[in-house]
Amino acid sequence: MKKIDLSKATFIIPLKIDSDDRVRNIITILCFILKKFKTNVILKEVDGRKIFQDYALPQIKEFVGNDIKQLTYIFEQSEDPVFYRMKILNEMINDSNTEVVINYDCDVLMKPEAYKKCYDLILNKTYDMIYPYGFGPYQKQIYADDDMVSNFLNENFDFSILEKKSNIYDAQYGHVQFFDRETYINGGMENENFRGSSPEDKERYFRFTTLGYNVGRIDNYVYHLEHSRGPNSWPVSYQKNPYMKKNLDLWENLQKLNKNELIDYYKSQMYLKKYSCHYTK
Repeated sequence: MKKIDLSKATFIIPLKIDSDDRVRNIITILCFILKKFKTNVILKEVDGRKIFQDYALPQIKEFVGNDIKQLTYIFEQSEDPVFYRMKILNEMINDSNTEVVINYDCDVLMKPEAYKKCYDLILNKTYDMIYPYGFGPYQKQIYADDDMVSNFLNENFDFSILEKKSNIYDAQYGHVQFFDRETYINGGMENENFRGSSPEDKERYFRFTTLGYNVGRIDNYVYHLEHSRGPNSWPVSYQKNPYMKKNLDLWENLQKLNKNELIDYYKSQMYLKKYSCHYTK
């Protein structure tokens, strides 16, 4: 199988495994990415124990062989029940060194041509940030089981297998975004004042468009491998996330700011000072 060249990109994947279907999902997406693309992946698991290393990594290694070298796995022990996704993403942005950075959810897939198209659009400076799916009914919710995933992996990643148990649902601002790394950094990275599942996806889109960056989309489906919904997953997090009110208040305030006010706000954020890839806008 000839790989698609995404060698100037790094997938950054934050991970907290809270159910068996999350294990299956991360195995599926990493087997797909590592076999289909010549690329770089940083996965950071933050949890009380190394669930990925113990239950997912051995199966991934067996499937991808030497391609496992494309994966950098980082573990951070934490007993915090709230998954601090924004901080984890920033740490991986800081650790990456490629022109393109892909903010990637651990439960999503797209057809290979979508990855390549977005990668090229970032590299040739057509866009600074791009969503590899359309706005609206462009999410295919996949209700997978072990047999379906096994068939998908062993039948050369045939997406028609996944579509046998799927529903069409809205897609808006989450899932995955392709960034020019310099833009990601200069635009303020991820806002660490949001904690847990929160409106950070909407804020990210608002911010980069308001700051005047070229933000685009392609008309493509995102395949979302469904999973159990715990306190770190929407919509359960609306009630279970202890920071939700602060998150919503922050979003309410930020969306009132114009371009210059947003620039001043992000210049004042102390969390950005700890990273070697300094905010310079």
